[in-house]
Amino acid sequence: MTDLEAVTQWVDGYVRAWNSNDPVEIGDLFAEDAAYYTAPFQDPWRGREAIVAGWLAHRDRPGEASFAWFPMIVGPDLSIVQGTTVYPTETYSNLWLIRLDGVGQCREFTEWWMPHS
Repeated sequence: MTDLEAVTQWVDGYVRAWNSNDPVEIGDLFAEDAAYYTAPFQDPWRGREAIVAGWLAHRDRPGEASFAWFPMIVGPDLSIVQGTTVYPTETYSNLWLIRLDGVGQCREFTEWWMPHS
């Protein structure tokens, strides 16, 4: 599997989990000791269980948002994805820093999101 295929598979899984809020789908995205930064300079959710709990505490309603993305940089250690999230009343630009392990789970994820004016 190429790095791009791995990132595409992971982002597709993220979007599925975003729309299902299924704890197993969320957990399967992340390594057991992963770190999920909900903002670049905040303390992350650490570990799969904390990530699932944090996600579900801040979940969106299934189907509420659409997400379009493209890879900016794809590498063996770090991939950067740019996206746009559209909610019924708001739109956000996103920048995701994704570090996958050898089995395609994320070991570190940082999201930057900026509302459109």
